Amino acid sequence: MKKILLATAAAVLFASGALSEEIKIGVILGFTGPIESLTPDMAAGAELAMKEVTDSGKLLDGSTVTSIRADSTCIDSSAAIAAAERLITSDKVNGIVGADCSGVTGAILQNVARPNGMVMISPSATSPALSTAEDDGLFFRTAPSDARQGQVMSDILMEQGIKSVAVTYTNNDYGKGLADAFQAAYEAAGGKVTINAAHEDGKADYSAEVGALAAAGGDRLVVAGYVDQGGSGIVRAALDTGAFETFHFPDGMIGDQLVANFGSEIDGSSGELPGTDSPGAASMKTLADAAGFNGTGAFAPESYDAAALIMLAMEAAGSSAPADYKSKIMDVANAPGVKIYPGELGKALGILKDGGDVDYVGASSVELIGPGESAGNYRQIEIKDGKIETVKFR
Repeated sequence: MKKILLATAAAVLFASGALSEEIKIGVILGFTGPIESLTPDMAAGAELAMKEVTDSGKLLDGSTVTSIRADSTCIDSSAAIAAAERLITSDKVNGIVGADCSGVTGAILQNVARPNGMVMISPSATSPALSTAEDDGLFFRTAPSDARQGQVMSDILMEQGIKSVAVTYTNNDYGKGLADAFQAAYEAAGGKVTINAAHEDGKADYSAEVGALAAAGGDRLVVAGYVDQGGSGIVRAALDTGAFETFHFPDGMIGDQLVANFGSEIDGSSGELPGTDSPGAASMKTLADAAGFNGTGAFAPESYDAAALIMLAMEAAGSSAPADYKSKIMDVANAPGVKIYPGELGKALGILKDGGDVDYVGASSVELIGPGESAGNYRQIEIKDGKIETVKFR
């Protein structure tokens, strides 16, 4: 009888933990490089979702989730590819949050994710070219395409009565894609782009670039660059020479470092970055405040959402294997189903385990369209008294 009871107990223990495992999710972001001041909050956002799920004990019968960080550098495709390969071959991750910048994201997708069948969800790669990239159903993004941001930029400037601008962009997929999308939208609305010129990151002196921009003229200078690199170099040179007094900043320029660099020198400038005033955004801010990071920082909400979608899709598929759960990401991201916000991931996992449906709204009002990318909501900002202030949501 004792042997029977022991055998029964062992069988029950085995059954209850049969699917329990340590799930690893890679977080590959530019911890060094031109957006390194943005990535700490982004990584913290993704890892907040992982901790929430682990603490709930409801993912795949009590599986834990571990974050494995890797440095994309944002700009060095070779380094990013090597880092992603290590995540897959050495660390054995089950999914990837990232990458961040568009060029390295595309490189990882084609050279690492597709050959290895690995799901990746980028919280911040925004190049329009990624919308049509071959991805074998493995690539998604919680950030909207810059085709959308270009239109939003145009709308903001036209509403402010800015009818002519000079444009400078960082010479990569992100910068050029955004500059081109903006120019098309702005000129269609009746605005004039006096010059649309690339700049290289990593230079000590941007006086020649600013000289060309000043010669072309314009009511405002659009800087589609990186806050920790050439974008700030351009702004400093423009201010020092008096070439421009106000600027328009897309998402790659907006962060605490922008006002740390320039303060009230750029008062009157405008910009936009992905963001929403939804209930989910408020929940995210509260959770992030308690965790000690900025939940409204650029792409931090989108990073939380990227990690959450991976884990919810795993539960929906009953598997942590990318080949199994990749087809569930669009399902958990969109209606029908119970709307899910930050702080409710345990609730969502319970619904999925019971065979129900969830509509993950998350921190950034997630709605994945077309090729698996965000439809796009934006937070319009202005610089006032040396601070970034939100003035409108679009």
